[in-house]
Amino acid sequence: MASTSAFAELSAPAECPPPAMAGGQALPERIGKYRVIGRLGEGATSEVFLAEDEFHHRQVAIKRARPAASQFGDDLHYRERFFAAEAALVGKLQHPNVVQMFDAVSDPVQPYLVMEFVAGSTLRRFCRPDNLLSLEQVVEIGFKCAMALGYVARKGLIHRDVKPANILALLHNDLVTDIKITDFGSVFDQTSDRTQVFRVGSLAYMSPEQLDGSTLDARADIYSLAAVLYHLVAGRPPFEAPNQVALMNLIYHQQAQPLGSLREGVPPRMEALLMRSLAKNRDERPADWDSFAREWALLVANAEVPLGRQQDVLDSERFNLLRSLEFFTGFGDVELWEVVHRAQWLRHRHGTALYRKGESGNTFHIIAQGRIEVYRDGQRVARLGAGTSVGEMAYLAPSPDLRLHAADVIVSDAATTISFTPEAMDTFSPSTRHLFDAAFIRVLVRRLHAAHETLHHPRRIL
Repeated sequence: MASTSAFAELSAPAECPPPAMAGGQALPERIGKYRVIGRLGEGATSEVFLAEDEFHHRQVAIKRARPAASQFGDDLHYRERFFAAEAALVGKLQHPNVVQMFDAVSDPVQPYLVMEFVAGSTLRRFCRPDNLLSLEQVVEIGFKCAMALGYVARKGLIHRDVKPANILALLHNDLVTDIKITDFGSVFDQTSDRTQVFRVGSLAYMSPEQLDGSTLDARADIYSLAAVLYHLVAGRPPFEAPNQVALMNLIYHQQAQPLGSLREGVPPRMEALLMRSLAKNRDERPADWDSFAREWALLVANAEVPLGRQQDVLDSERFNLLRSLEFFTGFGDVELWEVVHRAQWLRHRHGTALYRKGESGNTFHIIAQGRIEVYRDGQRVARLGAGTSVGEMAYLAPSPDLRLHAADVIVSDAATTISFTPEAMDTFSPSTRHLFDAAFIRVLVRRLHAAHETLHHPRRIL
């Protein structure tokens, strides 16, 4: 039979008993160098604790094997299985929507893993018919999961246990503001020569090829995510049965019930994409994560899913907008998500002055939508559109005297700009700042070329 994940899932504090009372057991004072604060969850083979990493001044989650693991077989085999998957990923997955793994300790009795602590809830709470998320939130969750699992796939990994309990949701005023993929205990490393155990995962979300023990690729996780999204939309998984044999038969042979018959207002594109992603034959599913994410994002881009309580511009829209802009050529998904979350997004009406001649400033803008015009002494000298930048010279200037704007910069068509300050840039990772430096060099080279053309071929300008 198919098995669930071998380890306890990382549940949110709100879904667990109070830390000091959880499980009715006394808490260890320390696990290795980490001071234990409380118990987050427990399962047959492991426990999850909230702890303090005093050296890095942060809270962490520690997943520790139970000492009675021998009941599951040879102790050495169990410890190897416990570490083979997740411990091998320590420090290797750096994505804003993937839980980071900080440390792995191969204790001979109780090995443990140290992970990023996420103060949130799993998506299980939103799978009930009486507590469903809005469709716009489901779209946002699906897009972020797809981008995260696409990142994982590019690392040569297949999660193999994508399910609501393994997706952590960060909440604000009952809205899901972000998600984190967790629990890589069943991960399949396509680059590893280790013997892989097949038919692992959670049966309700498992693809037919996982049941078969076939060679897997990213389309197995695409199936599983589609099953999760189906559950979030409908309040029930694609297939339900009283026992595992009957459930496997449905996964192999039956089609999921159309979503439109289970919930009103489901857009045809959403239903079609999820049903195609649940195809029995993986060749009929989207070819890769980028294909799935592009089509899924169109639900918002084409206004097929109306915006309700969410922000007026979703993170998925901002991400795709950044990816379309020339300035961000060369930025990877991780760096683009940094910009989405940390930049200031501003809307400007026609006639708004971004800068006035003689003003001092160190802010620069990248134009996401609309147009601006640059004037010197009342004469228009440039017109800039989406993907270009303005104000970068004042930002890069080495002295205050050079931070005085030499022109008026006026919005000519209602514009959206992405604004940055030195303080904002300091929050970016070194790799993101390096990509900004490369983009600035491209901008400066282009400006120097334009100046050269102005001097030698003035009639070509404007």
